Amino acid sequence: MKFTSYWHDTAPAFANGQTGLVEGTYDVAVIGGGFTGLNAARKLAREGVSVALLEAQHIGAGGSGRNGGHLNNGIAHGFAEAVAHLGKDRATTLYHAYDRSIDMIEDVIAEENIACDFRRSGKLKLASKPTHVDGLKANFDLIHKGVDPDTRWLEKSELSNEIASDNFHGGMLYSKSAMMHMGRYVNGLAEAAHRHGARIWEGAPVTRRCRVGSGWELQTPKGKIQADRVIAATGAYSSQIKGAPLTHFTRRIISVGSFIVATRPLNNAEIAASLPGNRTYVTSLNIGNYMRLSPDRRIIFGGRARFSAVSDQRSDEKSGAILRSGLGKLFPQLSDVEIDYCWGGLVGMTKDLFPRAGEADGMIYGMGYSGHGAQMSTLLGQSLADMAMGRTDTNPLEGMSWPAIPMHSGKPWFLPLVGLYYGLKDRLS
Repeated sequence: MKFTSYWHDTAPAFANGQTGLVEGTYDVAVIGGGFTGLNAARKLAREGVSVALLEAQHIGAGGSGRNGGHLNNGIAHGFAEAVAHLGKDRATTLYHAYDRSIDMIEDVIAEENIACDFRRSGKLKLASKPTHVDGLKANFDLIHKGVDPDTRWLEKSELSNEIASDNFHGGMLYSKSAMMHMGRYVNGLAEAAHRHGARIWEGAPVTRRCRVGSGWELQTPKGKIQADRVIAATGAYSSQIKGAPLTHFTRRIISVGSFIVATRPLNNAEIAASLPGNRTYVTSLNIGNYMRLSPDRRIIFGGRARFSAVSDQRSDEKSGAILRSGLGKLFPQLSDVEIDYCWGGLVGMTKDLFPRAGEADGMIYGMGYSGHGAQMSTLLGQSLADMAMGRTDTNPLEGMSWPAIPMHSGKPWFLPLVGLYYGLKDRLS
């Protein structure tokens, strides 16, 4: 078993990073080499803006290369809850922004000729308990009538062709949802940004930021650059960049571990006895699971197996054992299947689970995707590029306040308590 991301291990690495000193003067500097930062850099470079991107590790090292491979439309909350929190107009705008971002991903893949196995698979949100059916069905009715007619309700009797498990009691099908190979996409974005003129440095964490005239100087261990504008696209990994001037965001982002395993490639009979619908699947538990088939026919199975802000081999291995047990409970026939990959990553959560994008502390930012970053980040990356060029009307999150979380400085000491709370809710629901 490899303790590395399947997406990293099965994609060609980005080959056109800068090899010399970090140096130069640019219109815009981007901090972070994931989907958000890379599409911002790609957009800026296409528009003729001089842009440099600084990545602390390697392209896709963070959440963009460590997720479950889903591009799910819809809002993570129930839509009624989103309306109550944001108002009907804002909730509707946000719902449709996820649709637009998946459309944009499909367009970017075509424009830049990125081979990443993109497919409109549909997403099935599954009721894990009989008591969850009414709530999920009410959410379906509200969404289907109000914002997304491309949805369908499936009764328990209709699930056998979708997922070969008796553990579910109905489900909501989102037809617009998709999947792709995340490693090939993120590296393809980097190649496209480079091709259009962006300069990209890997292994270049920003350790200091200071004013120089009307712009900024960014210091790294490899040198420094100057830029008129700065885009921060670091998300859950903001607090891991030691000495970086990102405390504004670390006080607002809760970094939570999400863990994933991937089986060996399955044969036709094993697929028929597990995920015959070949969609993305998400369960309705608070501490639930998500799953899909990979391009080479593995089950990629993930979830918040443990409420931890640490993702390293030891933590990933503990979580992987929990996930393997969960996979066996859903599909007993696969209880002994070999696990080829086990990895984890950090998810940047906001207090209300809605993403944020705007300007603060002298930087343009987009982050806080709360588990829906793979699908939203491409759109927000383009919005951040527009903001850097003086245009604000493409930001679907414009004007959303983002207060700091009380008693939070970037280290979420309260996660075990959160895990106990949600575990209790799952047992009682």
